[in-house]
Amino acid sequence: MYYHRHIEPVVERIAKRKPVLVLTGARQVGKSTMLKEVYRDINYVTLNRPLVRESAKENPSLFFETYKPPVVVDEIQKAAELFDYIKDIVDEDKTKGQFYLTGSQSLKLMKNVSDSLAGRAGIIKLLGLSMRELAQIGYREPFLPTRGHMDEMAGAGAEFDYTRIVSCIHKGFFPELHETESDLHDWADYYSSYFQTYIEKDIKDVLNIQDESAFIKFVKATASLTGEMLNLSTIAEICGKDVKTVRAWLSVLESSGLIFLLEPYYNNFNKRLVKTPKLYFLDTGLACWLLGWNTPEQLTNGAMWGHIFESFVFAEILKSYYNDGIVKPPLYYYRDKDKNEIDLLIESGDTLHPIEIKTTSDPTKSMVSAFRCLGGVPSKKAGAGAVVCMAKEYLPLSDSVWICPVSMI
Repeated sequence: MYYHRHIEPVVERIAKRKPVLVLTGARQVGKSTMLKEVYRDINYVTLNRPLVRESAKENPSLFFETYKPPVVVDEIQKAAELFDYIKDIVDEDKTKGQFYLTGSQSLKLMKNVSDSLAGRAGIIKLLGLSMRELAQIGYREPFLPTRGHMDEMAGAGAEFDYTRIVSCIHKGFFPELHETESDLHDWADYYSSYFQTYIEKDIKDVLNIQDESAFIKFVKATASLTGEMLNLSTIAEICGKDVKTVRAWLSVLESSGLIFLLEPYYNNFNKRLVKTPKLYFLDTGLACWLLGWNTPEQLTNGAMWGHIFESFVFAEILKSYYNDGIVKPPLYYYRDKDKNEIDLLIESGDTLHPIEIKTTSDPTKSMVSAFRCLGGVPSKKAGAGAVVCMAKEYLPLSDSVWICPVSMI
């Protein structure tokens, strides 16, 4: 079953404005599937096939005689030689929507795009399926913790189902896992294969890893620290590598679309604000598999449930911005040296919307006490806030804070 992606209108919009569209995202999140669904009548070629890849590298000009635009080129970063030829083609022919380029390793991809296709390419990012897409909800605006947003979600048919939500958090959001009914054996087999493919096809293209077991420990360490402030020394100690190596490996995980480093909100009004980013593992199913949470029950009864739930909520909110074509979403967190912390801030113009993320179904006002810290931010005002949680319906917690069921993000 194909789930229509909320990013589809963004793809069509950019393709009408630019000759080249670049779609990045983790392996198997559905990039090429979505493009083939939206553009069924154009050519498609993948550079994952060795013979095709060699042809692209050895004779780029002939390659585009064989695969004439408009064309989808999957895993374009595997043949950097094509970028200069694409540049020459679009400089000569200004037709929009000629090339649709995808890649699961955006570090290499974006370097080539910035070198050869600056100003010629529109760039968008895709993550796994969102809860809205799985529920086939048509409302696709980026999340804001406002009454208007929650009314729209309620009107679109968003329903709270605890068992289904927990099952999805444990299963993860790679489309293949949702195409047919599957059991926990299928789940484990999928992630085992996914992770090995990721190391073999993505990581070894970028990093010259001599110690594969250390890298596996590193990835598991990042999963175990999801939802926490980044601590390079802790990760380095776990995997037995130095901080410089860990920093390089993190940049590859980030460019692969597996993690997100959420920057703290910071400006000069308060020198006591921390400057360390927060680490989020973006697919909770992969994180559960890496950490050995093999059933939904183990997950909700385990010590990591709060962090996994927070990671899920953050990823869903991030998807809502990526799916609207916003590649640099205005998302931050707040923490000062007095340990006042707000899980997530959404900046909208001159307004800061604070969000707390809790697994409870019965939040209290004490959970949002840190929201008061936003009152002293110059040139900004505190907007509507929310506690995103496991409550069944949205209700006011105070004059400016909503109880927001996780099903309504």
